[in-house]
Amino acid sequence: MQPATKEDVDYEVEAALAFHDEDAKATIATLLADIRHLRLQLALTESAISRGMVRGWSPKYDR
Repeated sequence: MQPATKEDVDYEVEAALAFHDEDAKATIATLLADIRHLRLQLALTESAISRGMVRGWSPKYDR
């Protein structure tokens, strides 16, 4: 996966804000809820996958 360009990031920020009618607090709240959901999904996946199946891979919660 290639890193996003500045233009890509700017577009995504503008799209997220537009989705929430330019309400920055609502946009941030949605993004934080998404992060919580994805971390839970990662934790569930970690507990469901055996080590042999993924050859020692384990998920990382931080970048």
